[in-house]
Amino acid sequence: MREATGASAPLRSNARILERSIGFLLTAVQPVTRPMLTRPTPCAAWDLTMLLLHVGDSLAAVHEGLAGGRVGLRPVAVDPADDPVSALRVRAARVLRHAMAFPGCADRDAGTAAIGDLCLPGELVAGAGALEAAVHGWDVAQATGAGQPIPPDLAADLLDVSRALAPPCGRLPLFGEPLDPGPHASPGDRLVAFLGRRPAG
Repeated sequence: MREATGASAPLRSNARILERSIGFLLTAVQPVTRPMLTRPTPCAAWDLTMLLLHVGDSLAAVHEGLAGGRVGLRPVAVDPADDPVSALRVRAARVLRHAMAFPGCADRDAGTAAIGDLCLPGELVAGAGALEAAVHGWDVAQATGAGQPIPPDLAADLLDVSRALAPPCGRLPLFGEPLDPGPHASPGDRLVAFLGRRPAG
């Protein structure tokens, strides 16, 4: 099994960052109502329903990686009648239970997770989950009109994570090309611009 490379930048405890990112995501989905589910989002060609389903799938993958050490590559079956916000909250709670007990919080030997034939350090799985949760939480906030910014301390930590996991080269189609956030941008605006989103301000 191949070891992942190219992510050697020093990372803070990604499991703790993951907890904070999920907290932001859960705050962002609070205003979502069923009539909002067809609204457009900053993710091209995705309405709010599709975005919420994607985030739920991402959280399910992170949970598999942290809990069992292997991420399945099969699509998750979703009943169209299900409430995507409720499903997302359930998956977020599962991730939080494992993130709080994740050995990477205190021990650098945090284990690994297998994705196909690639072996990722558990800290990177937690970091990827943190980035997905926070940035898509920002997307949700733009779609609902609430517009909550990513908290500055969280965004600053995620900028470090994003430089390791989403370098400017080879990031497509997961993230867009970096944009210029402007000279006086907040950490949150710098983060979303780095990931190809135009800051709301």
